[in-house]
Parts: sequence; structure tokens; C-alpha cells
Amino acid sequence: MVQVLTPIFHPPEHGGNLQRAMAQYGGTLSTWIDCSTGIAPTPYPLPTVPAHIWQRLPDQQDGLILVASRYYGCAPEHLLAVAGSQAAIQALPTLRSRSRVGIMAPSYAEHAWCWQQAGHVVIGLEPQQLEEHLHHLDVLIVVNPNNPTGQQYSKAQLRYWLSILQQHDGWLIVDEAFADLDPQFSLMADSHQRGLIVLRSVGKFFGLAGLRLGFVGTDARLRKKLQHRLGLWSVNGVAEWAGQLALNDLAWQHQQRQALAAAGQWMRETLATAGLVSLSPHPMLHWCPQPHALAWQKALAQQHVWCRVLEQPDALRFGLIAPHQYDDFQQRLMRAAAQIT
Repeated sequence: MVQVLTPIFHPPEHGGNLQRAMAQYGGTLSTWIDCSTGIAPTPYPLPTVPAHIWQRLPDQQDGLILVASRYYGCAPEHLLAVAGSQAAIQALPTLRSRSRVGIMAPSYAEHAWCWQQAGHVVIGLEPQQLEEHLHHLDVLIVVNPNNPTGQQYSKAQLRYWLSILQQHDGWLIVDEAFADLDPQFSLMADSHQRGLIVLRSVGKFFGLAGLRLGFVGTDARLRKKLQHRLGLWSVNGVAEWAGQLALNDLAWQHQQRQALAAAGQWMRETLATAGLVSLSPHPMLHWCPQPHALAWQKALAQQHVWCRVLEQPDALRFGLIAPHQYDDFQQRLMRAAAQIT
């Protein structure tokens, strides 16, 4: 059933809010295992920041856009660096008049929140409902791979949806925050197409969420409008410097893909031993529908393991952990399972 989403009056909660868990369940950062985010547990190994980086004003044209255009496979004139894809998620709703916005559900909650806050009508859709309602939408938002479920849509499917939206000056926004593991699904090479907006993040795959660096791929006209809305120096100089290093390092990227695939398989198998079945095909997102999700979160928190609880449907979502935490995590997971059963 198509549902106009009820207005949200409080910002969505996110993973990584470990301080809240510590306030309730005790412990220190060193005693907790945090599975609540989708951020890679092993970050890109940045060297010491050179002194001159701190002294210069940021300059996106100083190598970053060229390096990013090679990494993402699109033309530099269609690429904009932003302070994390979240900056674009917040700004894009302000660039359209009141619209009907379709969002695949469940999905990353910030999209619905930001479009609702800007006065748009937001409609939650299940994938099988989309074809029927696409002609009545002004904007369609697809997270691909989806967060939290890991579902992926083919480029052919996305291009077809874009062609329908283009007929009435609509937008297709594709959030590819988790696309680095399997770039063949990316639409970045199509970012010159009218009405297509592709969001990418350096925080997830590269494990550099604290940099606040992301990219938007879109046609030159919309890129200019978004750049004007975000203003000068929206990306800091350290992020520009670090982004160039990480996006240029092909050998490390290859190793990271292998490591994350192995870590994802370990997490899937380990959760299954406790009766938690991950339905997500994506190695960095483990979505486990579970009618007793809140009870599981509490039992795990008592063992100082922090995970996400999601609703509609009730589920747990686990991110990855570093290999040195594997044995400890497995023991705590089984102790939590014993409290549930």
C-alpha cells in the first residue's frame, strides 16, 4: 500500500551514538564493540597532514575533482565535492518547488526527513509499487545498495525510471554511499543525464567518516545551482588532501574490497549461529528482521555490544568489526542469545 509518510518531528537516529549506550549501560569506549554503523572498521591509512595544508584555503580544482572523476568514471564538469553526501541530502530539497517525492522503504531515513522539512509530500513505496506510481512522482530517491536491506537495482532498471521522470522534468536521486564494493552498479558514468543526481560517500568504504567528504554527480546546470547553495569552501582543505590520496590508491582499494568481503562473510555466519539471519547481500550491512529486535538490542547492550534497531519491519542491523574483535564479539553474542531464548 502506498503511504504518505507521517511528518517526522525529530531528526532520525543514526548508528555511532555509542555515548548514549554507555550512559545507560556503563563501560568505556574501550570496553564496547560498536556494530551500529556501516563504516568500514579499517580506515584508509592517512599519513601526517603536511603543515601547508592547514594554511591554505581549500581549492576543489586543485586535483581533487580530477582524481575523483577518474575514480567514479565521470567527467569533471559533472562532479561536485561536498562535505559528506549528507550535505547534498539536506540541500537538494531546497532546489525544487513543492513536489511529490517517492522513497523506497525501508531506506536511509535522512532522505524522508530532509524532504519533509522542506515542505514536500513524501511517499513511502515498496519496490513492486513503483511502476504504478512513477508517472505521478516529481522525485524518486533510490539508495543503491539500499541501507539497511542491501538490496541492489540494476543500471538498466534505474535508467528506465530516469527516462519516465525526465518526461515531466523530474529527478532521480541515487544514493550510492555503499557502492564502492561493487562499482558495476554505479550510475556515475550517466551523471551528465538531465534529472539524474548520484550521491557518493568517502566515509563508508574508506572508513573516513570523520572527514565529511562526498561527491555529487549531476548535469552541469544543477551542479552549479547546488554549488551556489552550498557556498564557498564547503569542503575543508584536509578532506580535499586526504580524499586525493584515498581515491588514487588503487592497490589499497583492491585489498579493502577483499577484506570487507571476508569480514562480511564472517559476520553473516557468526550471526546465524545465534539465530540472527542476515537477509542483506551487501557485506557491510547485515539486516536481520527480528520480532524481538528491542529485546535483542538490550541483551547485546548488556554485553557492551551496540547495534541498530529498525522499525517497519522490526529488525536489527549490524555493521562490520575489526578482526581482532571477532572472538570477543562471538562470546558476547552467544551470551546475549542465551538471555533471549
